Amino acid sequence: MTALDVRDVRFSYGEKEALKSVSFSLEPGRFCALLGPNGAGKSTLFALMTRLLVTGEGRITIAGHDIARAPRAALAAIGVVFQQPTLDLDMTVTRNMRYFAALHGISGRDAQARIDAALDRLSMRERADEKVRALNGGHRRRMEIARALIHQPRLLLLDEPTVGLDTASRRAITDHVHELATGGLTVFWATHLVDEITPEDEVVVLHRGEVLAQDSARSIAGGQSLTDAFMAMTGAEA
Repeated sequence: MTALDVRDVRFSYGEKEALKSVSFSLEPGRFCALLGPNGAGKSTLFALMTRLLVTGEGRITIAGHDIARAPRAALAAIGVVFQQPTLDLDMTVTRNMRYFAALHGISGRDAQARIDAALDRLSMRERADEKVRALNGGHRRRMEIARALIHQPRLLLLDEPTVGLDTASRRAITDHVHELATGGLTVFWATHLVDEITPEDEVVVLHRGEVLAQDSARSIAGGQSLTDAFMAMTGAEA
């Protein structure tokens, strides 16, 4: 069973076609980057995969569940970190996570055990009793990722998760998320930054609403740097 299957998905904002018959699939337990310049359609695709937008054209299947026919089952199988933060700054890390757990019907000792495990995976356990406002940008992002893992999803979606972070924080986040994929979680990471991708990562290149390629980063690079290959495919500027 594929972790994510997208078939012939189209979406338009009025007369502007944002996605043009997009198709690809992800196997379980892989880190895959959705690589595209700003305006390529990455956020639109993520909005469709999370039901923030709905399209009647094409099909999105998550862990075997058609998101149009079985939206609750499909959404239960994903964890999401959106580009814009969604944290209560005046609550502690644990209180934020308990609230999120409750939304998934998880409470009591089970909730605490899952919170502890998720924070451990992101090396955030020592921050559990701190207010979110006291955390730096990198730790806030780690917390959002940990929060997205509480209900033990099969697919983790991250939409430009390192926007606004410094170089050290970006590297720490990308390293942590790559480690999650080695543990069996399927990760779909949207970015326009080539340096967040390793040669072994799978890559879906999206440009002007179309999939230009899907392969390993090494294969797409084809003997040159991934940056050069990406620029040649999309006309993006360095």
